[in-house]
Amino acid sequence: MRSFCLVVRGDLGMLKKEVLRRKSDFSAIYNRGKSVGERCVVVFYRKNNLPYKRQAYLASKKVGNSVKRNRARRLMKESCRLLIPELKEGYDYIFIARNTINDLKCADVKKSIEAAIKKAGLVKAQGGKSR
Repeated sequence: MRSFCLVVRGDLGMLKKEVLRRKSDFSAIYNRGKSVGERCVVVFYRKNNLPYKRQAYLASKKVGNSVKRNRARRLMKESCRLLIPELKEGYDYIFIARNTINDLKCADVKKSIEAAIKKAGLVKAQGGKSR
């Protein structure tokens, strides 16, 4: 006798809440948000009144063909993965690659993103012990 397993698509089909997807969100950030640029990235940001942060990674055709654009997005995602804990909660972020991101290493992209978020004042306050 065969046994069948029924899979219900509960949480399995849900999208991550930390990823920007709606056009209205992008438009609000572009129109009413702020931006800061660095060597290889531009960061757009806006307060979202949510208890968590949301982000998106973009690379236009100016960056290059699909291989270069995908590499640029991967570089930005990996660099931000290391910096996400330092970012302030309650903001939406859009990271846009410039064409200067080509031929850079992940460490260079991380430095550029780190400089941009520090310039914008989006780094959480470090709580240290005082004596």
